[in-house]
Amino acid sequence: MSVWDDVVGQEQVVETLRAAVLASRQAGSEDASARAMTHAWLITGPPGSGRSVAARAFAAALQCTDPGEPGCGHCHGCTTSLAGTHADVTLVGTEKVIFSIDEIRPLVSQAQRAPSQGRWRVMLMEDADRMVERTSNVLLKAIEEPPPRTVWLLCAPSPEDVLTTIRSRCRAVHLRVPDPAAVAELLVRRDGIDPAVALSSARAAQSHVGLARRLARDPAVRERRRRLLAVPTTIRGVGDAVLAAADLIELSATDAKTATEERDAAEKTSLLRTLGAEAGTRLPPALRSQVKQLEEDQKRRATRAQRDVLDRAMVDLLSMYRDVLVVQIGADVELVNTDVAEQVRQLAGSSTPEQTVRRMDAVGVARERLSGNVAPLLAVEAMMVALRPQG
Repeated sequence: MSVWDDVVGQEQVVETLRAAVLASRQAGSEDASARAMTHAWLITGPPGSGRSVAARAFAAALQCTDPGEPGCGHCHGCTTSLAGTHADVTLVGTEKVIFSIDEIRPLVSQAQRAPSQGRWRVMLMEDADRMVERTSNVLLKAIEEPPPRTVWLLCAPSPEDVLTTIRSRCRAVHLRVPDPAAVAELLVRRDGIDPAVALSSARAAQSHVGLARRLARDPAVRERRRRLLAVPTTIRGVGDAVLAAADLIELSATDAKTATEERDAAEKTSLLRTLGAEAGTRLPPALRSQVKQLEEDQKRRATRAQRDVLDRAMVDLLSMYRDVLVVQIGADVELVNTDVAEQVRQLAGSSTPEQTVRRMDAVGVARERLSGNVAPLLAVEAMMVALRPQG
């Protein structure tokens, strides 16, 4: 067992990070090999490539107490780092659209402290791309001149998603999309999934490990995805397009609510208990602001969750049209959506490659509009109208 076991299909990245850990243990910082370790890292890769998994494995290896191979996976440093309970490993993420300055300032102060138990104080920041410029500037000084035993690990989809001044002060490591077979092997080994289901799910998720796991473990999720991929065959005119858009918006809202409402209720109950109040009772004015702040945070989280569900639905539609185009031009590559191959052939036979490309462009435009805060219903309606048969 090793902390690197779940970093799927990233052999070169693992080699780089392991070398840095080994270098960090060497005495004499002037040694040439010790320069492999640096104070700030930018770990990038497309969604689902495992950048957060790689960052956590790196943090665990840095704290590993095994005198032999760093990242043994069973010592106290490794297990607590991976579990998020190590005193010197701070895991930072957000379920809102962006980080606020008030969330970043305490991290800057915390990063100045020397490690209390481990070899390093590790500041692991997921979603580093969700910082606007003024928030990034608060973090800049801490990353530029950290204490000797502090290391920052920033995760983002691509280097361009991070402010240039931050990016220039980090060592970059880029993860690639893993092979579906490697993802399937992980699902079989770790979760006991049937190999055929694991491979089909890995392909459908386009090697996104988290989504592949969800698809493989939940038949209801697979059924919802099949319903989504059937949408292009049901649109015959503008009326069908408008109805399909409304259905997709409703489905995304339901999925987002399902994913967040149980946690929201638990958070509110815990806060009320901490404040010494009971659910359903009238709170004194001094306490209402705290409950209101929690509700506002939960609303922002729900907004992000719905956006993420919509964006994923559009990625799935793109994968469908990609398969259609593959069939139309006779490319010798595997389909992503092998479970709906007949549907793919039906769409390929009823349209031209030019029409397929235009539909893919329409989906891409809708994703851009959503990222620009266009009303979701308007963006999805425009997309669905563009997907209808022409002529």
